[in-house]
Amino acid sequence: MATALKAQLGAACGIGTVGALFGACAELHAGKVAIEHGERRISYGELLDRVRRLTALLAARGLRRGDRIGLLSRNRPEYLEVELAAANLGVITACLNWRLSTRELAYCIELVSPKLLIVEAELAAGLPSSGTPALELGPPYENELARHGTRTPLPLAEPEDGLVILYTSGTTGLPKGAVISHRAMVMRALVFASELAIAPHATFVAWAPLFHMASTDHALATLLRGGTVIVVDGFQLDVLLAAVSRHSIGWLVLIPGMVEAFVEGLKAQRTKVKGVQVCGAMADLVPPHAIAEVTALLNAPYLNSFGSTETGLPPATRSLIMPGEAPTRLSKRQNAFCEIRLVDPADNEVAAGEPGELAIRGPTLFSGYWQAEETNARDFRGGWFHMGDVFRRNEDGSLDFVDRAKYLIKSGGENIYPAEIERVLLTDKRVTEVAVVRAADPKWGEVPVAFVACRDDAPLTEIELADLCRRELAGYKRPREFRFIGFTEFPRSTSGKVQRHELERRLKGSA
Repeated sequence: MATALKAQLGAACGIGTVGALFGACAELHAGKVAIEHGERRISYGELLDRVRRLTALLAARGLRRGDRIGLLSRNRPEYLEVELAAANLGVITACLNWRLSTRELAYCIELVSPKLLIVEAELAAGLPSSGTPALELGPPYENELARHGTRTPLPLAEPEDGLVILYTSGTTGLPKGAVISHRAMVMRALVFASELAIAPHATFVAWAPLFHMASTDHALATLLRGGTVIVVDGFQLDVLLAAVSRHSIGWLVLIPGMVEAFVEGLKAQRTKVKGVQVCGAMADLVPPHAIAEVTALLNAPYLNSFGSTETGLPPATRSLIMPGEAPTRLSKRQNAFCEIRLVDPADNEVAAGEPGELAIRGPTLFSGYWQAEETNARDFRGGWFHMGDVFRRNEDGSLDFVDRAKYLIKSGGENIYPAEIERVLLTDKRVTEVAVVRAADPKWGEVPVAFVACRDDAPLTEIELADLCRRELAGYKRPREFRFIGFTEFPRSTSGKVQRHELERRLKGSA
């Protein structure tokens, strides 16, 4: 094949950029609603106009391919405008967590050295002093937008350019900035839609923070396919109930910590659900009875997912829990379009039934952590991304999650995985939340301690929990202590996961 033809084919057949693909979709669906936010409706045509004006604004401010914007905002339509306009220029949007302390926020900003900060007015007071120029959302943003036309520079981005930086919720130290490329974001949209048969024009409710992968990944995916994104600032029960009654939703995000409140709302308001294709995530962290209730009420299967900011919802998000089922097993199925290995500490593949760290390669993977060469070299060794999550592969090819490798408890030479204990405790319908953490022990080195929350109308005793563990677990795996706390007392990340390091710190403080 001639070199010139190969170059032309490469350009024509390659993965598009997010900005270019959005522009093509918006022109096709100009009159359709792209974003709904409260009473406001923004059509694809209007959104494209605003994105083009913002692209021109950013270019006029001197932002160029490879530069970074720091975005500090709650969920609002402008969040997606900024990501799409930056995408046109090959500029990376660093999605800052507004819940962080000033010290943590200063670290995240300094890490990426943004040329511009775009900030919600109510959050501007908590912004650390950095000397970086800032543009405030609201009247200042709208005034600048109005001064720029819709003629923008030709898109400069390439598929492997960074699109967004999403910060991981550092469990033992400061957050790391995961760089998600245009290629990864487009492939996440394709893989998820393919695996779960999400309808092209299905609605997505972006209520989880847009600085989190669930909302940013799937809001952008929806806008590339002609669907409507309902932007909601956090878990607002009445708004979510109205959304499921009025819209046909593809994937309804439900996360640990809010499922049971959502169930109570559905029952109390007797909500008539228009249609949900798939609901939920992270089934391992949700009580089985809560999964059964919410799926029955929505008449939608629950997503037995496993993924991360770094991988997107692949590598193991093919398994679904049918409506009304209280799962007794949570084995997962490997996604298409990725490769998986389970390896020992020497990176040798383990046999079926043996625990091993999951290593993956595939097109949804991120491009590494920003300014973290040593970490990237370790985690991407051998051409595979090593996730730090331990699984067992069953004879039928399914995968059982064991635990995060860093949560492993070494007790008297035995390996104890907290997730196994938690799954046992969650089988009691009176338990609403549980987290097992390590505690120092002079004899065994480390022992498990369980923090447990119970339903207010159905208290449990330590003796009852100990009996349950005695029936289901080997002696060395049983918690040495049960600590009862309220459901809201569990410290959580933005994705609803319990922050175990905070509970371990609490243990040490009470010792």
